[in-house]
Amino acid sequence: MALGLSSAIANDILDAVGNNSALTTIPVAAGCFAKLHVGDPGGAGTANAATETTRQAVSFGTPSGGVMANDVAVTWTAIAGSQDATHFSLWDNATAGTFLLSGTITANGYTAGDTYTAAIGAMTVTLNTAA
Repeated sequence: MALGLSSAIANDILDAVGNNSALTTIPVAAGCFAKLHVGDPGGAGTANAATETTRQAVSFGTPSGGVMANDVAVTWTAIAGSQDATHFSLWDNATAGTFLLSGTITANGYTAGDTYTAAIGAMTVTLNTAA
């Protein structure tokens, strides 16, 4: 399973902590954009992509215990395809850009042409923390 940070960002964080280096790969983006997936997005954030390819802006609440969740509802309109979104990938750009991380979404089926909304708290990212 490849859910979590992209390897480039994870390595950058480890280098910053372990070698007192500056963070270089974590973009200070104009926003964060979510893309739907019907399975684990994989290490590059491109596996199991949903038919709906539009990326929507998303924001997250303050992380706690290694978990963060979306703090506003995220909506796709006139959605392409009829599928069941179970995962998402996050990107630093609405159409191109860098894969940042991936997480799970509360599974919800949708039908082509419908509006699909991920409710507040439905999109979560979890990173392992020391207990």
